[in-house]
Amino acid sequence: MTHAMLKGSNVPLDATTVRAVLRWTPGQGVPDVDASALLLGLDGRVRSDEDFVFYNQPRHPSGKVWRLGKKRVSEGLTDTIQTDLSGMEPGVGRVLLVASADGVSFDRVPALCIFLYDAAVAEGEPLAHFEIKPETGAETALICGELYRRGEGWKFRALGEGYSNGLKGLATDFGISVDESEGALPAGALPAEVGAAAAAVPPVALPETTSQPLPPAVPVGQGAYGYPPPAAGRDGEFRLPPQGPQFIGR
Repeated sequence: MTHAMLKGSNVPLDATTVRAVLRWTPGQGVPDVDASALLLGLDGRVRSDEDFVFYNQPRHPSGKVWRLGKKRVSEGLTDTIQTDLSGMEPGVGRVLLVASADGVSFDRVPALCIFLYDAAVAEGEPLAHFEIKPETGAETALICGELYRRGEGWKFRALGEGYSNGLKGLATDFGISVDESEGALPAGALPAEVGAAAAAVPPVALPETTSQPLPPAVPVGQGAYGYPPPAAGRDGEFRLPPQGPQFIGR
């Protein structure tokens, strides 16, 4: 039986692994929507930047929360987060399920909703369903709901809480380190990008007496944490330098 959720309501979860499917209706002028998750400690904040699972860091180091990616279904487009509740670290008290709209407000995203499934049941009915209606329409990031501990078990709460300053504002609010420096070289920059930047710097003349060879060039192009570089051109996108997430753009 599927529980139709109202904002603020909650439902107990018997499933040990849940699949949270964010779904919306695409169309002209509708922004791309991304699902992400924040693992919060018992103090309500992330323990480190690694507790942020999103498009540039699609799997938590513990292996218990990960993105399954986007799919086109008959009802629209989906993006999915899967969580292994049974193996969750004791220090994690909540997992926030988040939607962001790439800098565009959610009043332009029709039929936004989240479905919760038991990942162990193939083709099963949703455990819960929540139609998300932004309060102002100006939100560019939304906490759709949360998985949270209750005694020895877990529950899901429908939230629909929004941020007008996007994923940057939401992530910062829960303790993610965000580098807002303008013009910084993003992690995973392509060799051609680096070459173009280097070409703009005048060469330094070496003394005639120099006889030592120059050090070899350092290879570039590998994305942070071993992931391939993200595609360029998305305004306001988080990217991961070795020390943590970096926010390029807004």
